Amino acid sequence: MSRNVFVTGVGMIPFAKPGASAPYDQMGALAVRQALEDAGVAYDDIEQAYAGYVYGDSTSGQKALYQVGMSGIPIVNVNNNCSTGSTALFLARQAVASGAADCVLVLGFEQMSPGALGSVFADRPSPFEPFDAVTDELVGMPDIPLALRYFGGAGLAHMKKYGTPLDAFARIRAKASRHAVNNPLALFRKEVSTQDVLDAPVIWPGVMTRLMACPPTCGAAAAVLVSEGFAKKHGLKADVYIAAQAMTTDRPGTFDSGDMMRLVGYDMSRAAAAKVYAQAGIGPDELDVVELHDCFAHNELITYEALGLCPEGGADKFISDGDNTYGGKVVTNPSGGLLSKGHPLGATGLAQCYELTHQLRGSAGARQVGGARVALQHNLGLGGACVVTMYRAA
Repeated sequence: MSRNVFVTGVGMIPFAKPGASAPYDQMGALAVRQALEDAGVAYDDIEQAYAGYVYGDSTSGQKALYQVGMSGIPIVNVNNNCSTGSTALFLARQAVASGAADCVLVLGFEQMSPGALGSVFADRPSPFEPFDAVTDELVGMPDIPLALRYFGGAGLAHMKKYGTPLDAFARIRAKASRHAVNNPLALFRKEVSTQDVLDAPVIWPGVMTRLMACPPTCGAAAAVLVSEGFAKKHGLKADVYIAAQAMTTDRPGTFDSGDMMRLVGYDMSRAAAAKVYAQAGIGPDELDVVELHDCFAHNELITYEALGLCPEGGADKFISDGDNTYGGKVVTNPSGGLLSKGHPLGATGLAQCYELTHQLRGSAGARQVGGARVALQHNLGLGGACVVTMYRAA
């Protein structure tokens, strides 16, 4: 029997540029302390912990958590590329839902290096070899860093297929900046216009400018998940619960479709969202707020369609009509998203959880989505995994 799982506490520290943050263990410990305080529980109440990070040695989760407490609990270290934080959340929710535990901690952190992401282990096969091969065939452009080729290539495929203009991506970035103005935890809080984005240094002529890409950042975020019985017994907040969740990985079409959008996870996102809508018994039209994986403005655009927020090929109109922001159909990335916060890989999924929990509590301050009752989180990891989580206000 599956039990309801409540998010009773969340914590998040401001994200920082590489080299400007505390070490990963200090960042992680601070986010955990915030989440415990928000939940009103002690570390000794935690029965299991899941720690997500990508760039770090084995058992870095223990290094961070031992600063908060050493109670002998199981600590599981999780690495699933950019979806690491949400994968840790997925495992923690399963532990509570199954009855294996009543109070579980989830932590995500990352201490990043400047510049484009790269492989750490050069003496063995890379898991990205098949992705690189398809990208070489479909995109070329070997002088451009791979992450930009992946997602810029997906955006270019959408432009060619549907006639999507370049300024659609610029309008997404401008929207992100307007939202981030009200988020004290975002790194980039200066509002920029659509023209500012188009006038930024060109990375890929006709496809991408610098402001359309999120930068690497350092940071940490955490959450405490509990069963309904545990919340009642201890008088904890039970105002936000996980209504549905699904995790998907690649199928053969990722590589054999000849489609860059599918290579970067369009099918994974669509399949995970469909499972979540089926589990929850509601559709995308009932969502109030969404935090989705906007590592590039291009990925935000194609994800609108993958999540069913608009029809396939309808993203440009969705943006033009203002349906992706306040006053429209569904507010996307009220936090400012990765485009404004940056992308500390392991922390990203828990940062999304932090934002949506506050939105459903009604405690998001100036960025509050009025009357928010249903929220969706989308966290994508190329390589690949996609986790989609639906939250509801109790």
